[in-house]
Amino acid sequence: MNGYGKDAEYSCGAVLFSEEGGVRRYVIVTEAAGHCSLVKGHMEEGESERETALREIGEEVGLRGVEFLPGFEERVSFPLARGAIKHIVFFLARCDGQELHPREGEILAARLLPYAEAHRALQSFPAVCGVLDKAEAFLG
Repeated sequence: MNGYGKDAEYSCGAVLFSEEGGVRRYVIVTEAAGHCSLVKGHMEEGESERETALREIGEEVGLRGVEFLPGFEERVSFPLARGAIKHIVFFLARCDGQELHPREGEILAARLLPYAEAHRALQSFPAVCGVLDKAEAFLG
């Protein structure tokens, strides 16, 4: 799948943001394991990367009809404890005016945070934090 190799996991997600009243905020989720992240999840057989990202956005935070911004696609990879490699592709998507509805049992909380707070929340995962930084720079 996607040319990475068999000992790998594949996930897709998005840097979700909302701009209201001149303030840009990003969706940060607290996963069941207790760490903060961007919305993402495992690819299912037959899905494209964007289809996976859309499904995960709906499942994890209840958002529908988000607008993907063209020209932004970031890929990160990192080793997992059992020797496999995790590959994640993130898109950038606008979700103005929508309420977050975290998926019970999988997502403990979903918040819209200004960039500085979102950056602090993601610091335990430098690769994901770097994706947020690139999204902020892309949006200017």
